[in-house]
Amino acid sequence: VQLVESGGGLVEPGGSLRLSCAASGFDFSSYDMSWYRQAPGKERELVATITRLGGTTNYPDSMKGRFTISTDNAKKTLYLQMSSPKPEDTAVYYCRISRGPIGYWGQGTQVTVSS
Repeated sequence: VQLVESGGGLVEPGGSLRLSCAASGFDFSSYDMSWYRQAPGKERELVATITRLGGTTNYPDSMKGRFTISTDNAKKTLYLQMSSPKPEDTAVYYCRISRGPIGYWGQGTQVTVSS
């Protein structure tokens, strides 16, 4: 299993950014997928999930309206669209796949929101 995030970098407040997570080594359609983030000195927190069956998306209340999770099954890629990011969204963003007790993490991509 390999998960490789990309698309991070510096973005201005109010801008937009799309993160990608390229997947390989497993059946892409058989796992739930999520984005997490971890800011310096804070615990890792859930940003969004998309289920393997039906592609239902879920967001914690604090993330609703600013993040959109999606997949491209043909490209085996998971995406996270960030809209109007704020400085407090600065963190390392990780993709994760899971199926029951089994889960795998990517290595993370740094996102810095600053003017």
